[in-house]
This record gives sequence, structure tokens and C-alpha cells, in this order.
Amino acid sequence: MDFTFKELSTNDAKDIVLELYNITGTAAKLPGEIDANFKISVNGFPSYILKISPSDSDAKELDFQKAILQHLETKNNAILAPKIKADVKGNAISSITINKKVHHVRLLTYVEGRLWNTVHPKLNDLCFSLGEKAGNLTYLLQDFTHENATKKFDWDIAQSLWTKQYIYLFSDDKQNLVSYFITEFESFFADYKDLRKSVVHNDVNDNNCIVNNNILQPKVTAIIDFGDAVQTQIINDVAITCAYAIMDTEDPLETSLAIVKGYHSSFSLTEKELSFLYILIGMRLVISVTKAALNKTQHPDNSYLLVSEQPAWTLLEKWHKIAVDFAYFSFRNACGFIAHPNQTKFEQWAKDKSFSLKELFPTINKNKIHHIDLSVSSAFSGHQEEFNNLDALQFKIEQLQKEVPDTIISGGYLEPRALYTSPEYDTRGNYGKRSRVIHLGIDFWLPAYTPVHALFDGEVVIAVNDAGNKEYGGLVVLKHQQKDFIFYTLYGHNTIESALQHNVGDVVKKGKQVSVLANYPENGEWAPHLHFEIMLSLLEYTNDFPGVGYYHQIEVWKSICPDPNLLFKVAGLPQNLTDTSKDILSFRKQHLGKSLSLQYQQPLHIVKGANQYLIDNFGQKYLDTVNNVAHVGHENFNVVKTGQRQMALLNTNTRYLHENINTAAAALLTTLPKELSVIHFVNSGSEANELALRMVKACTGSSEIIASEHGYHGNTNATINISSYKFDSKGGTGKPKNTHIFPIPNAFRGKYTGKHTAEKYAEEVQFLIDDIERQNKKVGGFIIEPIISCGGQVELPVGFLKKTYQKIKKAGGLCISDEVQTGLGRVGKTFWGFQLHDVIPDIVTIGKPLGNGHPVAAVACTKEVATQFANGMEFFNTFGGNPVSCAIATAVLQEVQEKKLQENALKIGNFLKTELTKLAKEHLIIGDVRGQGLFLGFELVDAKLNPLPDKTAYLIDRMKFFGILMSVDGPDHNVIKIKPPITFTQQQAEEVIFYLKLVFKENFMTLV
Repeated sequence: MDFTFKELSTNDAKDIVLELYNITGTAAKLPGEIDANFKISVNGFPSYILKISPSDSDAKELDFQKAILQHLETKNNAILAPKIKADVKGNAISSITINKKVHHVRLLTYVEGRLWNTVHPKLNDLCFSLGEKAGNLTYLLQDFTHENATKKFDWDIAQSLWTKQYIYLFSDDKQNLVSYFITEFESFFADYKDLRKSVVHNDVNDNNCIVNNNILQPKVTAIIDFGDAVQTQIINDVAITCAYAIMDTEDPLETSLAIVKGYHSSFSLTEKELSFLYILIGMRLVISVTKAALNKTQHPDNSYLLVSEQPAWTLLEKWHKIAVDFAYFSFRNACGFIAHPNQTKFEQWAKDKSFSLKELFPTINKNKIHHIDLSVSSAFSGHQEEFNNLDALQFKIEQLQKEVPDTIISGGYLEPRALYTSPEYDTRGNYGKRSRVIHLGIDFWLPAYTPVHALFDGEVVIAVNDAGNKEYGGLVVLKHQQKDFIFYTLYGHNTIESALQHNVGDVVKKGKQVSVLANYPENGEWAPHLHFEIMLSLLEYTNDFPGVGYYHQIEVWKSICPDPNLLFKVAGLPQNLTDTSKDILSFRKQHLGKSLSLQYQQPLHIVKGANQYLIDNFGQKYLDTVNNVAHVGHENFNVVKTGQRQMALLNTNTRYLHENINTAAAALLTTLPKELSVIHFVNSGSEANELALRMVKACTGSSEIIASEHGYHGNTNATINISSYKFDSKGGTGKPKNTHIFPIPNAFRGKYTGKHTAEKYAEEVQFLIDDIERQNKKVGGFIIEPIISCGGQVELPVGFLKKTYQKIKKAGGLCISDEVQTGLGRVGKTFWGFQLHDVIPDIVTIGKPLGNGHPVAAVACTKEVATQFANGMEFFNTFGGNPVSCAIATAVLQEVQEKKLQENALKIGNFLKTELTKLAKEHLIIGDVRGQGLFLGFELVDAKLNPLPDKTAYLIDRMKFFGILMSVDGPDHNVIKIKPPITFTQQQAEEVIFYLKLVFKENFMTLV
């Protein structure tokens, strides 16, 4: 091939356009495999694409491409496609001589938009639109013919067996990979060659797809460059569209489904065509890697020819790991067909049959069941630690069995469970971390060594010891051949001996023993039970089969694995995966306070907490970086058990002697300076701050309170009155006359900015003191958080708090440190936030993190304050300081100290802050990173430091998409706060950073 013409400069292209088309413009080079391509701009706007072909180009081929564009132009803009611009002589295809060789020249209208490869992220809606547009194009070409449509062409999948002769170019492992797809393609070629054919685009790749300029709702608007168009099997076009678009995705199958669904919506695909699609996608990739290998030797300087080589290999390896049948069933489901083609046959067969549980378990002789709920929201399974205590769990099951002696305890089909903690159940998908949680069989909870018998004749296809934690142990799978379909039954959690007594190929007759239930640990570390599952396909498994599936794939899984109760038809098994979220939301809107807010436009239905995670009703786990109240982890086992034990003993008020309140107070006092020696227990942070205000009034005789702009201190009347975050916001009525607000001491975007602002902000406080005294009033108190939370995770300038405390105390006021969010080791360097500033307040308020979410809080104060507060009016709080709350508070403090969680907060917080600071250097949209320990924030601004609340909200929503919960704060709603349970791990912190990096690369997050 003559590549000399590829050396044409942009000035050459500009001259060619002027000479041939009488158009004055500028040129910019574009990539291309065969043609030299230039973008031509007129008056500064992209207007045309100039294509100069090699001198040896086939004139018939160029006429073929021209005819396609002219054909599409007759379709009245049914699809957006380039139009041909004739030259000054009226020719659709012009020519020019370069180095004494004639080259054909075409000028096409420029299609406005973005190339596919510049669009980030590529979500399912965009992929659907890609498939939809490609299918629409195929539909419009159904009545198109041309003499050059059928030709010898290496990039035609139907002709791809030429790749066989070049397998030697690859290493052994890659040869095996390529050979697999070639062999499979050859095996079905006789059936495949007779599929429907048409002229198709045949090259819907990154550089040929045009996407609109709508950043938030991108859609494919056009498909350009018909240089690879050919008449071939229509399904090849689907395969090619998928092959390019699913590169560089975590879950290529999931991405392909959106494309296939979109294609099918415009051009209906047949079930038979879909059966070939998986291998055809692989074959397109085989062509790509083979071409790349050849081009390395033939054209080593043409980098365009190698651009997709490594992504193609990576994808080929991922694609090979997907079971052919599972891909096929998924394609069927995406197109609206029943996922498994034999599902209806099985259901009809089962409808006419009836099997008794007595046949499955002859020694049990029962045919009724009692449903046991082990779903994610189940109270029976309890805490994960309890479920993993197999002795305790077995005891609970045995006790339940005594209550229902005539039944078999069972349940579980399509039940979302949070019981599978082994990493084998997790993967990283397009939507972040995914876990297999939907149970695909029925569990029958029976004593160990219960015999299990065959319901019908079957051939042994699997008989193994599936060893490992939360695996099957002894596993047997039988194959059952019916007249026109096959199904399988799976028997899990048996003794190894009973499973291995079978050999593959053995026949087990109806009524004969299949296996014997095992006890733990032999059965995979479970309480004794049979996992019974039906499968219509083995999906290439030979020594295992999934007992749980991913929720996002459940329509396919429940087609592959029908409900086992279709056989037994017993009453009492509920329908699972019923979403009640809309009902909950509807009731909430009607009967709960209208001022209650919900996070996210599509609220999460959270039913369980597990340390650093919140789990929804379908078992989806969300990494929680928001809920600081769950201080030592959601549903911390030691805290929960402590509360349960004390609740079973006594819960009453403080008018009786009880050791727990003393123990909790003593535990708190060990963390505080000796000056803060008196504790009052209450139920919440709001109550704590309310009590602190009462103390101020009792000690100083004054209600004049100085507080920070954008500060938040609670939801009672008195605390709202000192919370600028509330009274200066929507629904607020402005500050009361006895509240005095100074500018938030924000050195990044506050009244004073820079490194040395402490004195200036302290002077703002002095101005308020002076103003109060000018009114012949006395300063009552000063309240602030050591890091201002709702104001945007704002760190106080170094020295500000010390200077301010001195001024307040000189004026006779008391200093309150609101530690509701910053206390108890969260800031890492110190146990309390005020200790970061080398000050000792008169009063410290502590909130519900003290109880890990249980309603317990406290006020610590000096003896002087306590003495003056005890003025004869009794302080009584019915449940403040009750034995249950105090036991829980003590347990929380023990968790922090014994598990060194303050040290963990420092370590993980430092890592996050360092990584966020690095990220800020790469992405200038991150204006500031601040905070201490696991109480951090980062602020999004433009180049002029204007807040970017829309981009902040977008980031939060996208992180939820990846299974990570984050939250927005600050007066301009442009600060992302990070305040997870202080049990947060290094791995989880790395996960947060990993996905933040992805989101910051997305188009919407780019500063214009």
C-alpha cells in the first residue's frame, strides 16, 4: 500500500479543499487506517471531513461508500449521516495528483458532536443509544444493494478464518485463547452461514460514533465512515458494535447487554442469531489482535493500526471467562425473550408432576414446611457474628424445630442474603463492588446425617468435595434427561463420603440415596442443611455451581435456576425480591413530617448495617463514608450484645443507684483533662447543647451566646437559636437578638483568607464582645465545633481558638466545645477536637456517637460550672444515664481504646487526606482539602473560587452508583464530607480514592 500521501500536511489539505471545492478553511489531522483524513473548519467552525485515499484504492469500493451515503440521504434524515459535497465540477468523488500518483478525494459534511472515545462515563443509556443507532442504520440499509457489497474482506467476521494461519504469531497462552474462538466458530459455521444477511456498517468503533454534546444525557446521534461496509450476516454488525464498546469495562457482558437491547429495539434480532453472538464478538477481537500482530511487522510506524491491541487482548481474556450459555441467556433476556429457552418446557413438565418432601427425605416423613427467613433484613439470622457461631445457630434452629415438630424448616429461593462473607462471593463490576447475595435454591434445615434421596432417575455429573469456608462440602449434581429438554438437580452440604461414593456417569434411580447431610465444618462451615437447586444448564461448571447470584443478573439466574417448589408445591414459602420501597415512601409522604428529607432522588431502602457498610433490601452493600454516628461501625457486635444483655436486666432512671452510670462516667473522664471532672448524661447532642446553654445561664446570668456563622448545634428551640446553619437558611427567621454571629473562620473562602487569619477572626469575636458590653449586657458563652461540620468541614485557623477562649474568659463568659461530631478519637491526633487547639473548655458536649447511634449523649464540665448549675432546680432526664445507655456508652469507649480506633482514624485519615491532596493537583476543581483524622472535607470550586454545587451533587450521585455513600455540606453545598465509622480500613479508603479518580475524569467534572 502507498503511504506517501499520508505525509500530507494540514496546509496541503487546506490547499486541496480550496482547489477542488473552492472552500477556504483550516485543516486538522484525524486518525485513519487507510485514508488520510482532515477536519476542515470554515470561519472557525468544523464543517467538513476531507478524505484522501491511497493511489491504489478500488474505484468500485469508493463508489460503494458513496452510494451508501446517497441512499441514506434519501431516507429523509431518518438517521444523521455525513452528506457528500460535490467538487467544483460536480463530482462526488474528485481526484488529485500527489507525487505523480492519482488519489481519489472526497469531502463530506461534518457531523457535529463528540467522538465516542471522548465521552465519559459510558453508562447503559448511552450504550443502548449506540445499539439503537446501529440497529436503525441496518434497518435503513435493508433495501440497499451494490455490486461491491460482496467482496473479499479481512474484517468481515464471516471471512475471519484467515486468522488461523497466523496463530503462530502469538505466545502459547494467547494461542490457546485465539484457538478457542476459532474452533468454536468453525464448529457452527454450517448453521451460521445461512443467517440473514444485509449490507451493514461493519465497523462501529470509537472513532466512528458521534455523540451529542449533552454532557449529562449523552446519546449517539450518528455513525460515520462506511469504509468497512460489507454485505454479511447481520448479527456480525451487532458483534462488532459490542466488541469495540465493551473494551476497558469491568463487566463487558453487562455493557454488551445494553447495546444488544438497543440494537434489537431498532432492528429485531432472532433467537438463533443471538446464539452465535458470544463467539462472534470473540472472533472480531481475534481479527483485531491478529491484524495488530501482522501490522507490527508490516507497518511498524502506523500507531493507529495498533491502538486497540492491548485492550483487545484484555477483553478477549475477560470474554473467555464468561460461560457461552450464560452470555446467550443474557442476550435473550436483553431482547425480551425468556432467558433460558427451556424454562417454559420445564415449568409445563413440573406443572403436571407432584413430588413429596417425604420422597426427598424418607427418614423424616414430613411434607409440610415452616418458613425460616434468612434474608438481609431477617431478625432470625441476627448479627453476622451470631450467624457464624454455628453452635448457637444450630441451637436456635433446633429450638424452632421443637416449636413446629411436624414441619421441615426451609426457605430461601431468591432470598437476598448478607451471609456470604467470603471474598469468593465478590467481584468488581461496572457499578463498583458487587456481591453474590440472591439465593438460587431452597434450604432444608435438617439434622446432620439425614439421608437425601433421588426424586427421579438421574446421571451423576458432579460428585466432589467442594472444600472451603461457605462452600458446599460434599456436592452432588444429577442430570435428568426428559423427552425434549434436560435439567439438573444439585445437592449441597453433604458428607464427603456420601458425595464421593458416586462416579461421574453413575445412574441414581428414583428413590435411591443421593447423599447424607453433613455437620460443620465438613459441609462448608454451615449449620446442617440441604441446599437443593434446579438448573437448566450447567454453564460449563464441572466441580461447582453457584448457589447464589448477583442481583443485577437475577432475571437470567431465575430462568436458569427455576423455583424448586415447582416440584413440591408446598404452602408457606413466600415470594422474595418484592420491592416495598414505593409503599414505604408513599406512607412516609402521607403520615410522617413533611420536613423530613431523604438522601438521593431515588432513596435507598436500607435494612441492615454491617460495620462500614449499609445494605439495602436486595443485599446491595454501600460503603458508608457519611454516618459518623455509627462511630465504631454499624451494629458493632460488642456494643449490640452489651445493650441486649443490659436491656434484659434493667432499664430505668437515675434516681436509683446503679454501677453502670458510674462506670460510663469514669470511662469518659479518663479521656478528658482533669479540669473537666463532672458528667451529666442526656439522650442526644441537641440535649447536650441545650443543657450547656442552661449551664451558661446559671453560671453567668447571661443568655448572650457567641457562635460561628454556618454553625449547627442541634434541633431544639434553644439550639436552633444559636445555629446560623439553620436560622440563616430556608425556613429560618434570622438570628435572635441574644445570639451573636461572627464570620465563619474559613481561611480558604471566608472573609479572611490565607495562612495567617487567626488574629483577624479572633478580632471578629472581640467586636461582638464589645458590642454586647456596649449594650450593658454580659457575655454568656461561646460555642463552636473544633472543626466546623455543616459549615463545610472547616478547620479553624491555627491559634484562633486559643486567642478566642482568652477573650471570652476575660469577658466573663464560658467556652463550650461542641464535640458531637469531632469527639471520641475521630480526629486522630487527639481524642477530643478541642485538644487539637491546646485549650480546655468549660463545657464539652458529646452526642450519639457515644452510643454508636443509641440515644446516649453527655455533657462534661468543670466542678465550678457543675456547682453553680446545681442552684436548687433539679436536673432530671428520664432516660439520660439509664443503665442500658451507660452500658452501651462504656462498650463504645472500650471499642475505641481496645481496638486502637483513634490510631486507625489518624492513619486512614492521613492516607485519605494525602491522596485527596494529590488528586487536587491533578484536578483543579478540588479547591481545598481539609480536616483531621476521619473528619475530612474537600471543596469543589471553579478557577475563580466560585462554588460548584451542581458538580458536587453529581459526584455524590456517581459515587452512589459505585456503591459508595458520600454527602454534601457547606453553605454553598459544594463540600464533600468524609466521616465514616472509625473502623474504616486502608482497603476501603483505597476504594474511595479509586472511584473518586474515575469520577473526576468524567466529562461533567471538567472545568471549562
